[in-house]
Amino acid sequence: MSPLLVRLIVQRWLWWLGVGVWGVVLFTLSSQSTLPPGPEIPFQDKIIHFLYFSGGGFCFVLAYLQGRGAPLKLGLWALAGAIFGGLIGALDEFHQTFTPGRSGNDVGDWLADFTGAATGALVACWFVRWTLRSSAK
Repeated sequence: MSPLLVRLIVQRWLWWLGVGVWGVVLFTLSSQSTLPPGPEIPFQDKIIHFLYFSGGGFCFVLAYLQGRGAPLKLGLWALAGAIFGGLIGALDEFHQTFTPGRSGNDVGDWLADFTGAATGALVACWFVRWTLRSSAK
């Protein structure tokens, strides 16, 4: 394991910066009436929500829980990510109701946000576990 990677992982400010950038991009995209079309994939919208919120959940739990002695408690990390995704996802869906051309309040999108953030949090926990084990060798 690279010592630089280990040092970057424990820099909570870096992960808070990631959460901030993630939030600004989310707000910017949600404020647009139309988004660029992509390839036609079944459930594409839900997949995008899931993947985007998994990145947010990943950054959030590393910023919030990193260094608090909890990397081995998967349930705590998943719960923190799920709460984060649920709250931000609900606010985002509400925000979209005020954006012309957007519908908002889509329960399917919110569920994709919620599960994506929880999954990102679990991946972050596993990442920290792997990093701690690799740096101990």
